[in-house]
Amino acid sequence: MTSKESLELARSAVDQARKQGANQVAANVFSERSIEAEVRAGKLEKLQESARHGLSLAIYLEQRYSSHSTNDLRHDSLARFIGEAVAMTRYLAQDSFRSLPDPKYYAGQEKRDLNLVDPGYEKIDTAERVRLAKAIKAAALAQSDKIISVTAGYGDSFSQNVKVHSNGFEGEETGTSFSISAEVTVKDDQGGHPEDYAYAYTRHLKDLPEVASIGRESAQRALKKIGQRKIASGRYDLLVENRSASRVFGALVGAMTGRALQQKSSFLDGMLGQAVASEKLTVSEDPFVPAGQGSRLFDAEGIAARKRAVIDQGVLKTYYIDSYYGRKLGVEPTTGRPSNLVFDLGDKDLAAMVQGISKGILVSNFIGGNSNGTTGDFSFGIMGFYIENGALRQPVNEMNISGNLKDLWKQLAATGNDPFPYGGWRIPTLHFTGIQFSGL
Repeated sequence: MTSKESLELARSAVDQARKQGANQVAANVFSERSIEAEVRAGKLEKLQESARHGLSLAIYLEQRYSSHSTNDLRHDSLARFIGEAVAMTRYLAQDSFRSLPDPKYYAGQEKRDLNLVDPGYEKIDTAERVRLAKAIKAAALAQSDKIISVTAGYGDSFSQNVKVHSNGFEGEETGTSFSISAEVTVKDDQGGHPEDYAYAYTRHLKDLPEVASIGRESAQRALKKIGQRKIASGRYDLLVENRSASRVFGALVGAMTGRALQQKSSFLDGMLGQAVASEKLTVSEDPFVPAGQGSRLFDAEGIAARKRAVIDQGVLKTYYIDSYYGRKLGVEPTTGRPSNLVFDLGDKDLAAMVQGISKGILVSNFIGGNSNGTTGDFSFGIMGFYIENGALRQPVNEMNISGNLKDLWKQLAATGNDPFPYGGWRIPTLHFTGIQFSGL
């Protein structure tokens, strides 16, 4: 389905729902195609293509709200689907805060190409997809005879979404993505089976790293875990590797949402304009990063994307509030979720940061755990490496870090110069001081 056909379908669905009695309507016509190739145990284990086309509707009727979706786009089926969607909405409880955003929030949308589509996407054939997956696997296996298993994969996708709102908004989002990955398990002389992974994810095929490097990295990471064990409990400096740092920052973002604030389940309630972290933390939101994973011209509600300060030298500058929770809280909406998060960087990479620590733990993976958005209390399982006198001395596992996020972020001592390139949150390695670890 072309973008023009999708737009016409979305407009038609909105008109039909209005004629059935809906006060306001939002329609989204989506099309997605994804292909995966996976190699395991010396053979091609998965070669899968999936395609999905459909329509989703949000119905607002006499202060009632419902959402519906269908993959049956035949004319007669759609007419029945829309009629039933409107009819069902009439039976729901009223909620006076439910409506589309005020059209003033659609205004000012940037007119620019975010470079989210690889023009060569259609030229990639299945043989090449399988070749790339096999090359990743071969590179991993070549690292050691202690490798027990390797699962290597390649994937790509194309997506298109066309949105139409009955109060004036129309927009289109189109993007491609490419991914390569490997998971490796190795033999430990103590009977364990350490495992680790590596991956890359980009908008354009040319921006992926050399595929063999992913195989080598995943194998080397797993091999370094041989001999991992617990060490003594105590307070250590904490380094969180860039690729895993979203776990701790995500807990902070969760407390910034309108839902958490309105339901009194946020430890950041009332903290706007106040210090919530050390001055080493400065984060901004930039939805216009070329080829960025989170780049967008408008958000899920059609609200025009804006650059904004999130945290400035430790001071909280914004919350993530959609129009619904904005009404409930009596504040202006910002946006319901982050786009690209850009961190101010320090001047050292991971290796240099390790060299500056006399006694600490580098966390390379989080395993389980939880955080309480209301109080800020957290406990995370970790895997990584014990640091002593500026060097990695021992792989560690089955340990926990615990504390309170309000304290943790005040203990941020430095950020690295190494933002993780494969995601919308470009988080560098993070250095915290005096963190409680539980082990032996």
